[in-house]
Amino acid sequence: MENAHKQQQRASSAPAAKSSLSEKKKDMISGYLYVAPFFIIFAIIGLYPAAFSIVLAFQDWNGLGQMDFVGLRNFVVVLQDPLFWKSLYNTVIIGLMGTAPQLIVGIILAYFLNMAVIKFTNFFRVTIFMPYITSMVAVALVFGVFFSSNETALANYVLSLFGMDPVNWKTSEWGAKIAISLMVFWRWVGYNTIIYLAGLQSIPKDLYEAATIDGANRVQQFLHITVPLLKPFIILTVFMSTVGALQLFAEPTVFLGGSAFSRDEAMTVVMYLYRDAFNLGSFGTASATAVILLVIIVGATALNTWLTSGLGRKKKRGV
Repeated sequence: MENAHKQQQRASSAPAAKSSLSEKKKDMISGYLYVAPFFIIFAIIGLYPAAFSIVLAFQDWNGLGQMDFVGLRNFVVVLQDPLFWKSLYNTVIIGLMGTAPQLIVGIILAYFLNMAVIKFTNFFRVTIFMPYITSMVAVALVFGVFFSSNETALANYVLSLFGMDPVNWKTSEWGAKIAISLMVFWRWVGYNTIIYLAGLQSIPKDLYEAATIDGANRVQQFLHITVPLLKPFIILTVFMSTVGALQLFAEPTVFLGGSAFSRDEAMTVVMYLYRDAFNLGSFGTASATAVILLVIIVGATALNTWLTSGLGRKKKRGV
């Protein structure tokens, strides 16, 4: 009797376990179906072009004819081209002048916007973020007027106040770099400020109150509380700014207009890549440049992340 009863219980529990297992499979399948569109789109417009570009870096192809395998010749051509090194130099210089200051200014602006004594903070937050959402064409037009070669342009007028001669900003070596760097700074400083502001609002106010009681002034609080606790946000902005600076394309292209690809004063690596592919029809060297740029971005990002990860780290005694 007992054996028959146990067999009956097993027989009744088997369908329940089977139905439960099928429900889990249904939930798993439905979950994969929900996330599948993202991975499909990413594979089509992200993963496949990247893989194809790596393959194309070892081919000689003009975009229409047959591909010819050339090995490392495209990389040799790019690395021996003085214009590539000039574009890399321009990219680094513009990146340093336009990106590094915006990170420092962004932290300072976020610190002041987070203070309770500042009035109309919501207005200032919206205002400082507006350049990021402004059309790139509109930004280029405004800066084109500011940095016109005309003596009455705003930039030249400011220089005249200090007794300096007017500058042709779009054709001079450092004039183009300074104008584009200021454009990059103006457009992205608000974006970094909002990120830092979100980080500041996540810091408990009790820490500042305790530091005030202990006699720490605002500068000491900023250096020993704000900066160390903002380290994850600083690493994020440094990472994004490094990648963005090395991929600079829209600002110099729109600002310089038709002469963007015919002059080398402000040509960046991505502009050099674009010129090879779509102006000269050399997709092999363009893809090789893209691979080289990828290696540079990974190396620069790793270096900057390593440097910024040491912010706020206390040194051990005796070291």
